[in-house]
Amino acid sequence: MKALILAAGEGLRCRPLTLTRSKVMLPVANRPILEYIIRALAQNDLKEIILVVGYKKERIMDYFRNGLDFGVNISYIEQDAQLGTAHAIKLAESMVNEKFLVLNGDNLIDAGTICDLIKGASGDVTLLTAMHQQTTGYGVILLDKGKVSRIIEKPRDKISHLINTGIYMFSSSIFDEIDKTPISDTGEYAITDTIQRIIDKGGNVTNITTKGTWIDAVHSWDLLKANSIFLGKIEEVKAAGSIEKGAVIIGDVAIGDNSVIRSGSYIVGPVIIGKNCNIGPNTTILPSTAVGDNCSISSFTEIENSIIMKDVRIGAGSYISNSIIGSNNIIGPHFVSEVGKDLKIEMKGILHSADELGTVIGDNNIIGPSVLVRAGKMIATGCAVDPGVRVTKDLSPNSTVL
Repeated sequence: MKALILAAGEGLRCRPLTLTRSKVMLPVANRPILEYIIRALAQNDLKEIILVVGYKKERIMDYFRNGLDFGVNISYIEQDAQLGTAHAIKLAESMVNEKFLVLNGDNLIDAGTICDLIKGASGDVTLLTAMHQQTTGYGVILLDKGKVSRIIEKPRDKISHLINTGIYMFSSSIFDEIDKTPISDTGEYAITDTIQRIIDKGGNVTNITTKGTWIDAVHSWDLLKANSIFLGKIEEVKAAGSIEKGAVIIGDVAIGDNSVIRSGSYIVGPVIIGKNCNIGPNTTILPSTAVGDNCSISSFTEIENSIIMKDVRIGAGSYISNSIIGSNNIIGPHFVSEVGKDLKIEMKGILHSADELGTVIGDNNIIGPSVLVRAGKMIATGCAVDPGVRVTKDLSPNSTVL
């Protein structure tokens, strides 16, 4: 059985991080979201994988190549125009001639999630569902006598806590039904509209409610929760690098090859530190923090519950909390990310809620000494921020702040 992963979209609500990579390549515990899906499939012996790619496809293809390093065989299809999930699935018609799985490339799952669907699948179509207290923004599933009777996309009222995860098992007959699916009000061909047509015609559409991991990182700051969960799966201290005398390591911490934890540093897991990193001396890294490869974190800096991507330099005496720092950033000493709770963050005229957030910084920025970023404010890509600046509004790409 083959698996089709939809990975063509950008992930607009994860900007500025997705200005330089697609959402599926955002790291959680130092691995791209998409890698968790591929590894979960491989653990269920599903090794024939088709990736539908589009936005920033080169980064996906360069990382996964033919899949050999991940124990799978990967083929690629390009979706030139983002015309919806049904359109993306239709592109794979010539490569599928039996039952197959469809997954979204931007949802974090584990092997148990896939196993639930495979074991319980029945009927013409099987949807994988999950129980969620918060259903805003999701497709809600209604059941009748154990079968799916209706899929309601993003209802205003809470009519059910059973949501559609976007993971399906189809037979090849789905392609004929896609051909008959009209374009939606949003200008896309949605696979949920195709499935509703099958239901309305009397087809047998069933659901399996998973007990496995399924995390939908809608916004960039949702990655922090996912990062915390997956770091919690670290079972022991794995020190491939070196830990100098006087450094203290507590709890579950993974340290990559050629990384050095300098004397006086204090690290409390779960924490992961990538390869070729230089930490300290006298640096504090607290739980739920991921540090990517080739990073340097100078003395008397404290970091907690944050994601630091690869190739980042952080100056001495800095404080970073509940934040995401993109790749290839140079951050001067005494940088501070202010943290706020119950924030309202505006994106293209729409307000989004963040329970707790410091800052989100895109790639390739140079930030001078003694800079403070107000809670919830974001720095895009290619920005230059002079010493002593207080960042009180979002910075667009290539901004210079004096």
